[in-house]
Amino acid sequence: MLVTGASGFVAGHCVAELVGHGYAVRGTVRRPERAAHLAGIAELVTADLESDDGWADAAAGCTYVLHVASPFPLEDPADEDEVLRPAVQGTLRVLRASAESGTVRRVVLTSSVAAIAPGHPDTRALTEDDWATVDAGDPYQKSKTLAEQAAWELVGNGRGLELAVVNPGLVLGPVQQPRTTTSLEPIRRLLARELPGIPRLGWATVDVRDLAVAHRLVMEHPGAAWNRYICAGRHLWMRDLGEILATRYRIPTRTLPSWVLWVAARFDPGVRSVLDAVDRQELVSADKARNELGWTMRPVEETVLDTASSLIAHGLVDARASRTSA
Repeated sequence: MLVTGASGFVAGHCVAELVGHGYAVRGTVRRPERAAHLAGIAELVTADLESDDGWADAAAGCTYVLHVASPFPLEDPADEDEVLRPAVQGTLRVLRASAESGTVRRVVLTSSVAAIAPGHPDTRALTEDDWATVDAGDPYQKSKTLAEQAAWELVGNGRGLELAVVNPGLVLGPVQQPRTTTSLEPIRRLLARELPGIPRLGWATVDVRDLAVAHRLVMEHPGAAWNRYICAGRHLWMRDLGEILATRYRIPTRTLPSWVLWVAARFDPGVRSVLDAVDRQELVSADKARNELGWTMRPVEETVLDTASSLIAHGLVDARASRTSA
C-alpha cells in the first residue's frame, strides 16, 4: 500500500501504524533525506505533488492509497496559489495514478475540519454533512476544501475507485524526528515562552497516533467507502492546553487581550495567520467515526504532555525555557 508524504508528521505515524499491523508500506517523499527514520520499515520513492513524475510507479501494485501529503504553511503565503495548487492538483495526480494502476481499490484522503467549519457560526457541533464556505477560509482552509471537493468530483466521474475521507482537527502528539510542524505551534510557543500570555484561540484537537489508527480503520472498514469521518475531540482553548502544560512546565499564565494579537500580527506572520480564529470555537462531532468504526481517542492530557516532552527531547524547544515546575 502507498502513503503519500511519508516524511510528514501525520503520514509518518500512519506508516508506523500500518507497518505495526503487518502491512507492506511504500511511501512517497520529496526529499529522501527527511525520511531516514522510515528507511528501515517502508519502501521510499520520490514523487512531488507538483509533478507527474513518479506517481505511476508509486501506485503500481498497491491495493490501498493513503493520500496524506498536503502543504500546511506556518504563515499565509503572499500568493495563495502556492498552497492551493499543490493541494488540489496533487490530489488529482494521486487519484489518477491510483485509477490507472489497475490495482488500487480504495483511496483514503486526509482532509481536515478546515473543509467543514469555516463560514459556520460556532453555535452548534458540525458534522460530516457540513461543508466550509470556501471564501470564508484562509489559504490553507481553502486548499483543504477545494482539494476534497476535487477528489469527490473526480471519483464521481467513473474512475473505478472507492474514496473515503478523514477530516481531522488540530493534530497534536509526539514527533518522530527533530522537525516540528505548523499544528504543534500552539504548544511549542507556550513551552518556549514566546508569548507574554495566553491568547483566546482554540481548536478541536486530535492525537496524531489516534489519527493514524483512524486512517487504518477507514482503509479497512468495508462500509467506510464514500464517507467522510471527522476525527477530533472537544474544543480546547489555548488556556486549556496551558493548564495541562502547567502541571509539568513553567509557561505564561495570564490571559492575553485579543487586541495584543492584532498588534503582534503586524510583526509576526505566524500570529497574523490565526487572527480569524480569535474568540471562535471549533465545534465538531466525531460520533460517526466512533459509532461506525469503533474509533476512540486517548485523554487529551496524555496528548498534550507527550507533545511537550517530545518537542523538548528532540531539541525543538529549549528545555531551560520550559524547565519543570517546582
